[in-house]
Amino acid sequence: MYGYVGTMRTTPGNRDEVVKLLLSGADGLRSAGCHMYVVSVSESDLELIHVTEAWESKEQHDASLQLPETRAAIAKAMPLMTGEFTSQELTVVGGLGL
Repeated sequence: MYGYVGTMRTTPGNRDEVVKLLLSGADGLRSAGCHMYVVSVSESDLELIHVTEAWESKEQHDASLQLPETRAAIAKAMPLMTGEFTSQELTVVGGLGL
């Protein structure tokens, strides 16, 4: 399984709107090969969002980025973010909920 962990920073006051956009397409991800998609916010940094994902494969993750609903959410979210992103690709070896 393929794992992805990332963070993104929003412009002041836009974190909740970006979270809403990130979660708007979550329902369709399971059929695209996603086993886990978690969006979290920092209690100490009001502009920071964390996304944790587990996918059947990297190819399925990459293909999900081309889904119309994913592309639409990204297009709406990008103007609300600073451009500061981190990412880490992982090999998922197990865990609760997988």
